[in-house]
Amino acid sequence: MSRFRLPTAEASRTPEAHLGRCVAVVGAESTGKTTLAESLVKALCDDGLDAVMVPEYLRAFCDAQGRTPFVHEQVQIARMQTERIEEARARHALVVADTTALMTAVYSTCIFGDETLWAEAMQAHRRAGLSLLTALDLPWVADGHQRDGAHVQVPVDTWIRGALIRHGLPFTVVAGQGEARWRGALEAVRHWLDAPERALRAADQPRWRWVCEDCDDGECEQHSVPVGMQAGAPRD
Repeated sequence: MSRFRLPTAEASRTPEAHLGRCVAVVGAESTGKTTLAESLVKALCDDGLDAVMVPEYLRAFCDAQGRTPFVHEQVQIARMQTERIEEARARHALVVADTTALMTAVYSTCIFGDETLWAEAMQAHRRAGLSLLTALDLPWVADGHQRDGAHVQVPVDTWIRGALIRHGLPFTVVAGQGEARWRGALEAVRHWLDAPERALRAADQPRWRWVCEDCDDGECEQHSVPVGMQAGAPRD
């Protein structure tokens, strides 16, 4: 049984229940996003969670068409990715998304100079409670139609970071090689999942207060007492 408080798959199918929570894996090409997402889902399922991965729709598109998308096809690719994530959230307690519409907006900007997808993409990406940004510390490897080249990695990474920071969205940078990479990401996800439980435990604990002459408690009554009347003040 999982120690994390998440809605069950059955409960999340009811209209009145909350949708499943979402972790978004984003990053430049050839930074191990798909491998990371697959490893995370396996580990989270081993934790007893009802977790599922949503693959990157762009990959399926490129495989089917035998090419990368044209600029006018980008909006539908972004919407299809969002739709598949939302469908998974309606059926599972936890979704790990191998990219979101954010990545489509980034590549539309970097490759085509088209910034029209940003508003819709960020609205969709906000539904992810945590973003995992894959670092640029893996060797670049060609991957069929999807890879534009190592020269695109830095600008893509910059656009992603900038968007997450500007919109105040929480993210964790995932770095390292092999098992260390996904284990670091797993700990970040576990910490995020455990946040509601930690908040409940903190609320149940009595507030710890300083008992000293010159404490730093903002609510201490000494702050409202005139200086000459405070304990230890020199007397005339």
